[in-house]
Amino acid sequence: MTMVDGSQADELREAMIGELREMGAVRSDRVAEVFRAVPRHLFTPEASLKDAYDPRDAVHVKRDDQGRPISTVSSPQLQGSMLEQADIRPGMTALEIGSGGVNAAMMSWLAGLDGQVTTMDIDSDVTERARRLLDAAGYERVNVVLSDAENGFSQDAPYERIIVTVGAWDIPPAWIDQLAPDGRLVVPLRMRGLTRSLELEREGDHLASRSAIICGFVAMQGAGANAGQVVPLRGTKAEMRFDDGWPGDQVPDLDGVLDTERAEAWTGVTIGGMESFETLQLWLATAFPGFGKLRADADQRSVLVGDGNMWFDSAAIDGDSIAYLTTRRMEPGVSEFGAHAFGPHAAELAEAMAEQVLVWDREQRHGPGPNFGVWPLNTPDERLPEGLVITKRHHRVTISWPTAPTAATGQDNQEDRQGE
Repeated sequence: MTMVDGSQADELREAMIGELREMGAVRSDRVAEVFRAVPRHLFTPEASLKDAYDPRDAVHVKRDDQGRPISTVSSPQLQGSMLEQADIRPGMTALEIGSGGVNAAMMSWLAGLDGQVTTMDIDSDVTERARRLLDAAGYERVNVVLSDAENGFSQDAPYERIIVTVGAWDIPPAWIDQLAPDGRLVVPLRMRGLTRSLELEREGDHLASRSAIICGFVAMQGAGANAGQVVPLRGTKAEMRFDDGWPGDQVPDLDGVLDTERAEAWTGVTIGGMESFETLQLWLATAFPGFGKLRADADQRSVLVGDGNMWFDSAAIDGDSIAYLTTRRMEPGVSEFGAHAFGPHAAELAEAMAEQVLVWDREQRHGPGPNFGVWPLNTPDERLPEGLVITKRHHRVTISWPTAPTAATGQDNQEDRQGE
């Protein structure tokens, strides 16, 4: 690398750190310093210097046969947020699940010479790349392991910190077993199709969240993979996906429901262009037992919304109908939330979703957000907090709010018992 390239990298790095501080992704001097100390561009040879130091963008390293990313170097924004959640101190032993190289290097820098970092991945291409780049950048002490992370890596356990940098549908028992008694697990956990990076610590016999950050990751491969369940709405052009399975005995047959007349309901609740509404999606997931993620091809837009409106993939099926979140522009930079729906009971379901937007706006919009818990699979219902319960393969995950939500359609807020 020439001196000119080095100077440009330094300038881009400082600009990136400044933006990360403004975003709130970097809050501490230690995390700012690790971004300064570890040369990110050495771990992203596939990208230009500008792209390597873009604070918001990931760098795609490997894609599958359909062109979908299956291995990435996470964005600095996400890496900074998760490193702040982990709070790795000098002398700690830490495990990273999902290798890219640069994150393991930053973890190693934070743990110091008296600490130890292990990074593992199921893909030999990924681990070979990580080993090569770590060695070239001077981080030979990082232990790189090729293995399915479902069983963790017991050789270096217990770990005071475990950071998962791949989207997890569940938390394997090995991760908890290999976590030190006072350790911390930072994991992007997918719940009803919504992924949040959870900062989890032990609280009695379960894990409890200390913070949660909206995020997105490529999906876990191997034993921890989860295909979910799909309900067609218009053939393959539009469908609903349920990561945790359909929450009932019989999967509804809604293929063709989008050919019915569209119903609309508007709320008067507005949002600015740069304002986050991540807790609204979690609220709808808690309020509607049939909540899932709506996927539609681009040519279905005119069916889903009118001109000037936007549709979002937060959606719910109730019986023979489906509703989803939408907005319409009111003035420059300001939009109004609403709901669109299809099916024999579209009008009622659209109104029910609009009502839940109003409840969120009144009771939760400016609150701290929900608490998340990861409980043993055999935990009885009476021991779980009020709210949504999702039964997964290894654990029961709870999402509980300061005020319990009202069931969206007059039904009790029921447990999702489907699992896999």
